[in-house]
Amino acid sequence: MPVFQLSEDLIFPPPSLADDDGLLAVGGDLSPERLLLAYANGIFPWYTEDEPILWWSPHPRCVLFPGKFNIPKSLRKFLRTHNYQIRFDTNFVGVIRHCASVQRPGQMGGTWITQQMQEAYIELHRLGFAHSVEVYEAEKLIGGLYGVALGKVFYGESMFHLVPNASKLALVALVTQLKQWEFELIDNQQTTPLLLQFGAEEIERDYFIELLNSAVAKEGKVGSWNFIDDNDIQARLKEAIAHQQQT
Repeated sequence: MPVFQLSEDLIFPPPSLADDDGLLAVGGDLSPERLLLAYANGIFPWYTEDEPILWWSPHPRCVLFPGKFNIPKSLRKFLRTHNYQIRFDTNFVGVIRHCASVQRPGQMGGTWITQQMQEAYIELHRLGFAHSVEVYEAEKLIGGLYGVALGKVFYGESMFHLVPNASKLALVALVTQLKQWEFELIDNQQTTPLLLQFGAEEIERDYFIELLNSAVAKEGKVGSWNFIDDNDIQARLKEAIAHQQQT
């Protein structure tokens, strides 16, 4: 399959035309309009500092259905006894900076969360489309994740932890809240062993696009998510753990 060169026009080729690795197009920009159009069509940017902007639509697609979310048994005791604080959208910049700078096993030659990418997603956050989940210990940010929300879909971008299980706690808090809001789909973009432990699965790209078209068209949660208080999310976490133990 050819890789398409984007012009200044806000147009993407159909995701079905991506090559075997999922690469669909090159070029364009990271304006909010283009990013939101890309996500609505199941496309996302992923590239390194020395590359042009590359746009991807992998096949198969790793997704997580909130109703099928599984909390691993090994994590449940930690979730019942932790003393961390969980917040939404109070430090998006801190989360994305940490995601860009934290060293990961096997990571070589820098991060794909370039300065250009950081600025683009900070702008999406300002507009109410990008969100962060933050985990704190004594007011120190120790873990979290960020992503984009459109309609009833959350697109996970990256997560980090400075202490064990902090990013997993952020993920559990996110999914617990998304279930309350009746979100239908979490797009993980790439398959990882960690996500599979939580119930993520790979689906055909055509099926993913079908689900995406339906869920994106529904009313979502645009704007800041920082109205959730810590006590409320802690209570919901306990309910989620109790439900998991019964199944």
